[in-house]
Amino acid sequence: MKNNYSEYLKFIDEATEIVKTVPRYFSRFSNKIFCNHQKIILLVLKQKLRTTFRGLIEILKISHIPLLIGLKRIPHHTTLVKFAKKIKPSLLNLLLPFRKAKTVAVDSTGFELESKSFYYRNIDKSLFGNFKKKTKRFMKLSLSADVDKQLILFHKIRRGPRNDNIDFKSILRDIDTNFVLADKGYSSKNNRNFVFYDLDAKPIIPRKKNEGEYKFRGRNSKLVFDEKRYHQRSKVETIFSVIKKKYGSCLKARTFDSQKKEIICKLVAYNLDRIIKFYLVFLRVSAEPE
Repeated sequence: MKNNYSEYLKFIDEATEIVKTVPRYFSRFSNKIFCNHQKIILLVLKQKLRTTFRGLIEILKISHIPLLIGLKRIPHHTTLVKFAKKIKPSLLNLLLPFRKAKTVAVDSTGFELESKSFYYRNIDKSLFGNFKKKTKRFMKLSLSADVDKQLILFHKIRRGPRNDNIDFKSILRDIDTNFVLADKGYSSKNNRNFVFYDLDAKPIIPRKKNEGEYKFRGRNSKLVFDEKRYHQRSKVETIFSVIKKKYGSCLKARTFDSQKKEIICKLVAYNLDRIIKFYLVFLRVSAEPE
């Protein structure tokens, strides 16, 4: 129990630091009972605990968490529901501040929508005289990640199904890196040019069967494919697996805007847990006798 408590304590400490990039209040006329920092921490903590708004409030009643984040009283669950609807996804994006990594991997995955049951989504409606196609709606998450630290750098969320290639540039723009890893789905001359000339990095993307050799613009030199480094790309798939196992692969929110914010809170919770783990490993190594 003590170890679990210390884990949540570290999680809240890290969350308290990253929310400082967000204004404490949206208006000077706010009642100032609960600040934005406290509410955001609770939204992210909700994803870590994999619970509902009501369940989160019940946990607050029997824990020391309110003291850790400076709550003078426990909010009603509707307070968090209203705040979750009010806050913009762009504001939550400030909680993912990392933009530099030696090696960056790019990939995408999908999140299920809880609004329709698995049976309803997969039933063959033609058997019942309804010839509409099966329901295949889901949320598509594309992200770029630091391969060495396994931290999420940037992301793009859309309604699925969508082509992976459409968000390649948007999730890499303004990232300082030396290598970009991606699978064949992102293979194109346009993407390689973007990485090579705009990011000043080396693209490590396997070619499709119908593609020729990639050559530098205005030169005859060919780009050598680094097979050993490319295998590091699998770490981004590990990130997806951890997020879905720890914070859930099914979204509870009903609207597109709310679903986006739910996914972002999952990403923030993952990064916080990863920072804590990385910090603990660093302390453990530094504490070892020489």
